[in-house]
Amino acid sequence: MKYVAKKLAGMLITLLVVSFLVFAAFAVIPGDPATAMLGTEATPESVEALREQMGLNEPLLLRFGSWAVRFVQGDFGTSYRYSMPVRDMIAEKIPVTLTLTVLSFLMMTAVSIPLGIFCGHHAGGRADRTVLVIDQVIMSVPPFFSGILITLLFGLVLHLFTPGGYVSYTVSPLGFVGYLVFPSVAIALPKAAMAVKLLRTSVLSEMKLDYVRTAYSRGNRTKAVLYRHVLKNAMIPVVTFLGMALADMVAGSIVIEQVFNIPGLGRILLTSISNRDYPVVQAIIVFIAFLVIFTNFLVDLIYQRMDPRITLD
Repeated sequence: MKYVAKKLAGMLITLLVVSFLVFAAFAVIPGDPATAMLGTEATPESVEALREQMGLNEPLLLRFGSWAVRFVQGDFGTSYRYSMPVRDMIAEKIPVTLTLTVLSFLMMTAVSIPLGIFCGHHAGGRADRTVLVIDQVIMSVPPFFSGILITLLFGLVLHLFTPGGYVSYTVSPLGFVGYLVFPSVAIALPKAAMAVKLLRTSVLSEMKLDYVRTAYSRGNRTKAVLYRHVLKNAMIPVVTFLGMALADMVAGSIVIEQVFNIPGLGRILLTSISNRDYPVVQAIIVFIAFLVIFTNFLVDLIYQRMDPRITLD
Protein backbone atom coordinates (compact mmCIF):
# COMPACT_ATOMS: atom_id res chain seq x y z
CA MET A 1 0.00 0.00 0.00
CA LYS A 2 2.87 2.35 0.77
CA TYR A 3 4.30 1.78 -2.69
CA VAL A 4 0.92 2.31 -4.35
CA ALA A 5 0.41 5.54 -2.42
CA LYS A 6 3.84 6.79 -3.51
CA LYS A 7 3.15 5.94 -7.12
CA LEU A 8 -0.24 7.61 -7.06
CA ALA A 9 1.30 10.73 -5.54
CA GLY A 10 3.96 10.66 -8.24
CA MET A 11 1.27 10.35 -10.91
CA LEU A 12 -0.57 13.39 -9.59
CA ILE A 13 2.62 15.47 -9.41
CA THR A 14 3.61 14.43 -12.94
CA LEU A 15 0.18 15.32 -14.30
CA LEU A 16 0.36 18.67 -12.54
CA VAL A 17 3.79 19.40 -14.02
CA VAL A 18 2.72 18.30 -17.51
CA SER A 19 -0.43 20.41 -17.42
CA PHE A 20 1.50 23.46 -16.22
CA LEU A 21 4.15 23.06 -18.92
CA VAL A 22 1.45 22.83 -21.57
CA PHE A 23 -0.29 25.85 -20.10
CA ALA A 24 2.96 27.83 -20.00
CA ALA A 25 3.91 26.79 -23.54
CA PHE A 26 0.70 28.26 -24.93
CA ALA A 27 1.46 31.51 -23.13
CA VAL A 28 4.79 31.99 -24.94
CA ILE A 29 4.27 30.50 -28.41
CA PRO A 30 3.12 32.84 -31.20
CA GLY A 31 -0.58 33.10 -31.82
CA ASP A 32 -3.58 34.39 -29.95
CA PRO A 33 -6.94 32.64 -29.41
CA ALA A 34 -8.84 35.92 -29.59
CA THR A 35 -7.31 36.77 -32.97
CA ALA A 36 -7.97 33.21 -34.20
CA MET A 37 -11.62 33.56 -33.26
CA LEU A 38 -12.20 37.08 -34.65
CA GLY A 39 -9.91 36.85 -37.68
CA THR A 40 -6.99 38.96 -38.78
CA GLU A 41 -9.22 41.83 -39.85
CA ALA A 42 -10.56 42.40 -36.34
CA THR A 43 -9.75 45.72 -34.69
CA PRO A 44 -7.27 45.80 -31.81
CA GLU A 45 -10.04 47.04 -29.53
CA SER A 46 -12.31 44.06 -30.26
CA VAL A 47 -9.41 41.64 -29.84
CA GLU A 48 -8.48 43.19 -26.51
CA ALA A 49 -12.09 43.11 -25.34
CA LEU A 50 -12.36 39.41 -26.20
CA ARG A 51 -9.07 38.66 -24.45
CA GLU A 52 -10.42 40.34 -21.34
CA GLN A 53 -13.66 38.37 -21.59
CA MET A 54 -11.74 35.09 -21.98
CA GLY A 55 -9.48 35.90 -19.04
CA LEU A 56 -6.33 35.85 -21.15
CA ASN A 57 -5.03 39.08 -19.60
CA GLU A 58 -4.84 37.56 -16.13
CA PRO A 59 -1.44 36.40 -14.75
CA LEU A 60 -0.32 32.95 -15.90
CA LEU A 61 -0.30 31.33 -12.45
CA LEU A 62 -3.76 32.65 -11.66
CA ARG A 63 -5.16 31.34 -14.93
CA PHE A 64 -3.50 27.97 -14.42
CA GLY A 65 -4.77 27.67 -10.85
CA SER A 66 -8.34 28.45 -11.92
CA TRP A 67 -8.10 25.95 -14.78
CA ALA A 68 -6.63 23.22 -12.54
CA VAL A 69 -9.37 23.60 -9.93
CA ARG A 70 -12.09 23.38 -12.57
CA PHE A 71 -10.34 20.46 -14.27
CA VAL A 72 -10.23 18.41 -11.06
CA GLN A 73 -13.95 19.07 -10.63
CA GLY A 74 -14.63 17.68 -14.10
CA ASP A 75 -14.99 21.02 -15.86
CA PHE A 76 -12.51 20.98 -18.76
CA GLY A 77 -13.60 24.37 -20.02
CA THR A 78 -15.32 25.46 -23.21
CA SER A 79 -13.91 25.21 -26.70
CA TYR A 80 -12.97 28.62 -28.09
CA ARG A 81 -13.83 27.58 -31.62
CA TYR A 82 -16.93 25.42 -31.20
CA SER A 83 -18.37 27.04 -28.04
CA MET A 84 -19.19 23.67 -26.52
CA PRO A 85 -17.92 21.86 -23.42
CA VAL A 86 -14.51 20.30 -23.97
CA ARG A 87 -15.56 17.29 -21.91
CA ASP A 88 -18.31 16.46 -24.40
CA MET A 89 -15.96 16.86 -27.36
CA ILE A 90 -13.36 14.53 -25.86
CA ALA A 91 -15.91 11.98 -24.62
CA GLU A 92 -17.11 11.55 -28.21
CA LYS A 93 -13.59 10.89 -29.51
CA ILE A 94 -12.13 8.78 -26.69
CA PRO A 95 -13.81 5.48 -27.78
CA VAL A 96 -12.27 5.87 -31.24
CA THR A 97 -8.69 6.37 -30.06
CA LEU A 98 -8.90 3.81 -27.26
CA THR A 99 -10.36 1.16 -29.57
CA LEU A 100 -7.60 1.80 -32.09
CA THR A 101 -4.97 1.55 -29.33
CA VAL A 102 -6.40 -1.65 -27.84
CA LEU A 103 -6.69 -3.33 -31.24
CA SER A 104 -3.09 -2.42 -32.02
CA PHE A 105 -1.90 -3.79 -28.69
CA LEU A 106 -3.80 -7.06 -29.10
CA MET A 107 -2.37 -7.53 -32.59
CA MET A 108 1.15 -6.80 -31.40
CA THR A 109 0.87 -9.24 -28.49
CA ALA A 110 -0.81 -12.00 -30.51
CA VAL A 111 1.95 -11.89 -33.15
CA SER A 112 5.08 -11.05 -31.19
CA ILE A 113 4.92 -13.50 -28.28
CA PRO A 114 4.43 -16.75 -30.29
CA LEU A 115 6.90 -15.58 -32.93
CA GLY A 116 9.47 -14.52 -30.34
CA ILE A 117 9.21 -17.89 -28.58
CA PHE A 118 9.53 -19.69 -31.90
CA CYS A 119 12.65 -17.75 -32.89
CA GLY A 120 14.22 -18.27 -29.47
CA HIS A 121 13.51 -22.00 -29.66
CA HIS A 122 14.83 -22.33 -33.23
CA ALA A 123 17.63 -19.76 -33.04
CA GLY A 124 20.06 -19.94 -35.94
CA GLY A 125 17.69 -21.84 -38.20
CA ARG A 126 16.49 -20.71 -41.61
CA ALA A 127 13.10 -19.59 -40.31
CA ASP A 128 14.74 -17.63 -37.49
CA ARG A 129 17.10 -15.84 -39.87
CA THR A 130 14.20 -15.02 -42.20
CA VAL A 131 12.14 -13.58 -39.37
CA LEU A 132 15.08 -11.48 -38.17
CA VAL A 133 15.55 -9.95 -41.62
CA ILE A 134 11.85 -9.13 -41.91
CA ASP A 135 11.95 -7.80 -38.35
CA GLN A 136 14.74 -5.41 -39.19
CA VAL A 137 12.92 -4.10 -42.25
CA ILE A 138 9.68 -3.54 -40.34
CA MET A 139 11.46 -1.73 -37.49
CA SER A 140 13.03 0.69 -39.96
CA VAL A 141 9.67 1.80 -41.40
CA PRO A 142 7.81 4.47 -39.38
CA PRO A 143 4.12 3.77 -38.66
CA PHE A 144 2.80 6.67 -40.74
CA PHE A 145 4.64 5.38 -43.82
CA SER A 146 3.39 1.86 -43.11
CA GLY A 147 -0.08 3.37 -43.01
CA ILE A 148 0.42 4.93 -46.43
CA LEU A 149 1.67 1.62 -47.88
CA ILE A 150 -1.24 -0.29 -46.32
CA THR A 151 -3.71 2.23 -47.74
CA LEU A 152 -2.13 1.93 -51.17
CA LEU A 153 -1.94 -1.87 -51.24
CA PHE A 154 -5.03 -3.02 -49.34
CA GLY A 155 -7.23 -0.03 -50.04
CA LEU A 156 -6.49 1.19 -53.55
CA VAL A 157 -5.09 -1.98 -55.15
CA LEU A 158 -6.81 -4.92 -53.42
CA HIS A 159 -9.94 -2.94 -52.39
CA LEU A 160 -10.20 -4.67 -49.00
CA PHE A 161 -11.33 -1.41 -47.44
CA THR A 162 -12.31 2.06 -48.60
CA PRO A 163 -9.68 4.69 -47.73
CA GLY A 164 -11.40 7.51 -45.91
CA GLY A 165 -14.60 5.47 -45.58
CA TYR A 166 -14.69 5.65 -41.80
CA VAL A 167 -17.77 4.15 -40.12
CA SER A 168 -18.80 5.57 -36.73
CA TYR A 169 -19.25 3.21 -33.80
CA THR A 170 -22.70 4.75 -33.27
CA VAL A 171 -23.76 3.69 -36.77
CA SER A 172 -22.22 0.22 -37.04
CA PRO A 173 -19.97 -1.20 -34.28
CA LEU A 174 -18.84 -4.02 -36.57
CA GLY A 175 -18.08 -1.67 -39.45
CA PHE A 176 -16.27 0.63 -37.03
CA VAL A 177 -13.97 -2.13 -35.79
CA GLY A 178 -13.51 -3.43 -39.32
CA TYR A 179 -12.27 -0.07 -40.56
CA LEU A 180 -9.80 0.17 -37.65
CA VAL A 181 -8.15 -3.16 -38.45
CA PHE A 182 -5.75 -1.80 -41.07
CA PRO A 183 -4.77 1.32 -39.08
CA SER A 184 -4.14 -0.99 -36.11
CA VAL A 185 -1.81 -3.11 -38.23
CA ALA A 186 0.21 0.00 -39.15
CA ILE A 187 0.62 0.87 -35.46
CA ALA A 188 1.31 -2.69 -34.29
CA LEU A 189 3.89 -3.74 -36.88
CA PRO A 190 7.02 -1.89 -35.62
CA LYS A 191 6.24 -2.63 -31.96
CA ALA A 192 5.63 -6.29 -32.74
CA ALA A 193 8.97 -6.49 -34.55
CA MET A 194 10.76 -5.00 -31.53
CA ALA A 195 8.96 -7.35 -29.14
CA VAL A 196 9.90 -10.42 -31.23
CA LYS A 197 13.57 -9.48 -31.16
CA LEU A 198 13.49 -8.70 -27.44
CA LEU A 199 11.74 -11.96 -26.50
CA ARG A 200 14.07 -13.99 -28.71
CA THR A 201 17.12 -12.43 -27.04
CA SER A 202 15.63 -12.91 -23.59
CA VAL A 203 14.89 -16.60 -24.24
CA LEU A 204 18.42 -17.22 -25.51
CA SER A 205 19.91 -15.50 -22.46
CA GLU A 206 17.82 -17.57 -20.05
CA MET A 207 18.69 -20.81 -21.84
CA LYS A 208 22.35 -20.30 -20.87
CA LEU A 209 21.71 -20.09 -17.13
CA ASP A 210 22.38 -22.79 -14.54
CA TYR A 211 18.76 -23.54 -13.68
CA VAL A 212 18.15 -24.58 -17.29
CA ARG A 213 21.01 -27.08 -17.17
CA THR A 214 19.56 -28.40 -13.91
CA ALA A 215 16.16 -28.80 -15.54
CA TYR A 216 17.72 -30.73 -18.41
CA SER A 217 19.65 -32.94 -15.98
CA ARG A 218 16.35 -34.01 -14.45
CA GLY A 219 15.23 -35.45 -17.76
CA ASN A 220 13.05 -32.60 -19.00
CA ARG A 221 12.73 -32.12 -22.72
CA THR A 222 13.42 -28.85 -24.48
CA LYS A 223 9.77 -27.80 -24.79
CA ALA A 224 9.11 -28.58 -21.14
CA VAL A 225 12.13 -26.53 -20.05
CA LEU A 226 11.14 -23.68 -22.34
CA TYR A 227 7.51 -23.39 -21.30
CA ARG A 228 7.75 -24.41 -17.64
CA HIS A 229 10.93 -22.63 -16.65
CA VAL A 230 12.49 -20.34 -19.23
CA LEU A 231 9.47 -18.49 -20.54
CA LYS A 232 8.35 -17.09 -17.19
CA ASN A 233 11.71 -15.40 -16.62
CA ALA A 234 12.19 -14.45 -20.26
CA MET A 235 8.86 -12.61 -20.27
CA ILE A 236 9.84 -10.19 -17.49
CA PRO A 237 11.64 -7.62 -19.71
CA VAL A 238 9.07 -8.20 -22.45
CA VAL A 239 6.21 -7.24 -20.12
CA THR A 240 7.97 -3.96 -19.41
CA PHE A 241 8.37 -3.34 -23.12
CA LEU A 242 4.73 -4.19 -23.82
CA GLY A 243 3.65 -1.67 -21.21
CA MET A 244 5.81 1.06 -22.73
CA ALA A 245 4.60 0.05 -26.20
CA LEU A 246 0.98 0.40 -25.09
CA ALA A 247 1.70 3.91 -23.87
CA ASP A 248 3.47 4.75 -27.14
CA MET A 249 0.55 3.42 -29.13
CA VAL A 250 -1.68 6.17 -27.81
CA ALA A 251 0.62 8.71 -29.47
CA GLY A 252 0.92 6.45 -32.51
CA SER A 253 -2.85 6.39 -32.83
CA ILE A 254 -2.90 10.17 -33.06
CA VAL A 255 -0.57 10.07 -36.08
CA ILE A 256 -2.29 7.17 -37.82
CA GLU A 257 -5.69 8.83 -37.43
CA GLN A 258 -4.49 11.51 -39.82
CA VAL A 259 -3.36 8.96 -42.42
CA PHE A 260 -6.62 6.97 -42.37
CA ASN A 261 -8.96 9.93 -41.84
CA ILE A 262 -10.18 8.69 -38.46
CA PRO A 263 -12.02 11.29 -36.34
CA GLY A 264 -10.37 10.49 -33.00
CA LEU A 265 -8.43 12.51 -30.47
CA GLY A 266 -5.57 12.97 -32.93
CA ARG A 267 -7.56 14.93 -35.47
CA ILE A 268 -9.23 17.17 -32.92
CA LEU A 269 -5.88 17.74 -31.21
CA LEU A 270 -4.11 18.92 -34.35
CA THR A 271 -7.10 21.02 -35.40
CA SER A 272 -7.27 22.64 -31.98
CA ILE A 273 -3.54 23.43 -32.02
CA SER A 274 -3.83 25.21 -35.36
CA ASN A 275 -6.92 27.09 -34.13
CA ARG A 276 -5.29 27.98 -30.80
CA ASP A 277 -8.16 26.23 -29.06
CA TYR A 278 -6.15 25.83 -25.88
CA PRO A 279 -8.79 24.28 -23.55
CA VAL A 280 -9.21 21.35 -25.94
CA VAL A 281 -5.46 20.86 -26.40
CA GLN A 282 -4.75 21.01 -22.68
CA ALA A 283 -7.45 18.48 -21.82
CA ILE A 284 -6.32 16.01 -24.50
CA ILE A 285 -2.63 16.23 -23.55
CA VAL A 286 -3.40 15.74 -19.86
CA PHE A 287 -5.59 12.75 -20.75
CA ILE A 288 -2.83 11.20 -22.85
CA ALA A 289 -0.29 11.86 -20.09
CA PHE A 290 -2.60 10.13 -17.61
CA LEU A 291 -2.87 7.05 -19.84
CA VAL A 292 0.93 6.85 -20.20
CA ILE A 293 1.60 7.28 -16.48
CA PHE A 294 -1.15 4.90 -15.40
CA THR A 295 0.04 2.25 -17.87
CA ASN A 296 3.58 2.46 -16.49
CA PHE A 297 2.16 2.15 -12.98
CA LEU A 298 0.36 -1.07 -13.90
CA VAL A 299 3.51 -2.41 -15.57
CA ASP A 300 5.48 -1.86 -12.36
CA LEU A 301 2.93 -3.88 -10.40
CA ILE A 302 2.89 -6.71 -12.96
CA TYR A 303 6.69 -6.69 -13.14
CA GLN A 304 6.98 -7.23 -9.39
CA ARG A 305 4.29 -9.90 -9.48
CA MET A 306 6.23 -11.87 -12.08
CA ASP A 307 9.56 -11.48 -10.28
CA PRO A 308 9.17 -11.66 -6.45
CA ARG A 309 12.85 -10.79 -6.10
CA ILE A 310 11.92 -7.19 -6.90
CA THR A 311 10.70 -5.35 -3.83
CA LEU A 312 8.19 -2.56 -4.29
CA ASP A 313 9.76 -0.51 -1.51
